[in-house]
Amino acid sequence: MFQSATREVTLDEFLDWYPDGYGRYELYDGAIVEMQPTGTHEQVGGFTASKLSVEIDRHLMDCFIPRQAFVKPIDSHKSGYIPDVIVLNQSSLESEPIWKKRSTITKGETIRLIIEVVSTNWQDDYLTKLRDYEALNIPEYWIIDYLGLGGKRYIGFPKQPTLSIYQLVDGEYEVRQFRGSDRLISIAFPQLILTAAQIFNSGNLGV
Repeated sequence: MFQSATREVTLDEFLDWYPDGYGRYELYDGAIVEMQPTGTHEQVGGFTASKLSVEIDRHLMDCFIPRQAFVKPIDSHKSGYIPDVIVLNQSSLESEPIWKKRSTITKGETIRLIIEVVSTNWQDDYLTKLRDYEALNIPEYWIIDYLGLGGKRYIGFPKQPTLSIYQLVDGEYEVRQFRGSDRLISIAFPQLILTAAQIFNSGNLGV
């Protein structure tokens, strides 16, 4: 793993170092953080991506889900995130300055939808990434908290599995929350027929 005890790492240095084919890492304010998602976490993210892929194909949408893409926060050269699921607008990629070389997105309008599946480091999703995704003007952001780990001020009390959909309105995120049999309401995928419970229960497949 890249180590720097005396200084922070820049995003360019991080991308130069990033190992190909194994491991998963993000950069937070110059510090490299190794991500270690559980199998259930990957099932939930994979299930959600598969449902969105079907919608993209069915409706011939001009977007796609990359295997992996970095998101660079605005006005930062020391952070870079890998969302659990990201849907990119195909026609917008030509205006992305480092996409072809770095598979990195710098403009919010390139992103149709971004999704994070909550792990024990839930503060990253509800605080850091929410702030940075809003600043980038990413139009829609889902937080899939399938274990109900987030703080009470974000998902209420008693805490329970919650899917929060943040949508950009006049430059600020407004949130709607979905639980149980609630059907998701998405501007990015308006014809999607999917409930919160279907996503939460996907982590139990094969058990």
